[in-house]
Amino acid sequence: MPSFYHLIVYVPIAHADVIRTTLAESGAGNIGNYDGCSFSVRGTGRFRPLKGAHPAIGSIGKIEEVEEERIEALVTEDKLKETLRGTGHSHPPDGQ
Repeated sequence: MPSFYHLIVYVPIAHADVIRTTLAESGAGNIGNYDGCSFSVRGTGRFRPLKGAHPAIGSIGKIEEVEEERIEALVTEDKLKETLRGTGHSHPPDGQ
């Protein structure tokens, strides 16, 4: 049986479906005879952009709160790099 990593991604709710799709397409969430398996919980994310950041939401030096979704999926070691790369490209970047 392969070893699994437990991957957790926090994302604004509007981007949650994009992240779930990316996870599934990269092979995360493949368990036995199932694919695309994940678990999600909604909550409030808090952060303060520091000097040099280009926040998609909020402004430098100010605490920001946003509704986010925590998405969890299992991923095998052989799919981990591909999954992280795809998730990084799909996650809303700074300044967008």
